[in-house]
Amino acid sequence: MDCSRTPTRDPETWLDLAPEFSQVLARQVRDWILRWEPDLSESIKWNMLCFSARKLVCGLSACKKHLGITFFRGTELREMTPLFDGGESNTSIQSIRITSADQLDAKALRRLLHAAVALDADETTKPPPQKKRAEWPMPEALAKALKKNRAAAAGFESLSISCQREYKIWVSTAKQEETIQRRVQETIRALTKGKKWAQRKDA
Repeated sequence: MDCSRTPTRDPETWLDLAPEFSQVLARQVRDWILRWEPDLSESIKWNMLCFSARKLVCGLSACKKHLGITFFRGTELREMTPLFDGGESNTSIQSIRITSADQLDAKALRRLLHAAVALDADETTKPPPQKKRAEWPMPEALAKALKKNRAAAAGFESLSISCQREYKIWVSTAKQEETIQRRVQETIRALTKGKKWAQRKDA
């Protein structure tokens, strides 16, 4: 996806560091959001510029070739807008993918934002339950390596299911055998030291 990944917690800095392609779009949409719903507060979460009221309402993802606009309770708003791109199987989040300024339908986006804020403010309407993801299969190469290394296996078992999933996805999405083995070795080294996938470079 090549979206902006910055360590900042400051919205202005986040925008300054956004990829050139999506930076102008992000600034425009941010200006609209704050003008249309001035009571929303800003924060940086998951490398996104997020806007909140009672809870998270929407967020921006600045990518190299598009701007993502995410609505955290979007599935409850699907029937009122044609803006969302796919995601019919999602139980909560829906996103809009903008690749050019011509796609920015300000009136439609404004109606959607107002509806999202109203939904967030309605304490009687609860979000739908989160759908459980199917367990990611264990890559054969990783399974073999874990059988040979007791410390790494213990480290793997100590992780949460979501943290285990990150390692399994990383190894299984490699295409070349050389890449698979390199990722397996890096995984074993990190697990031996009790590191999560995001911390593997420190192992």
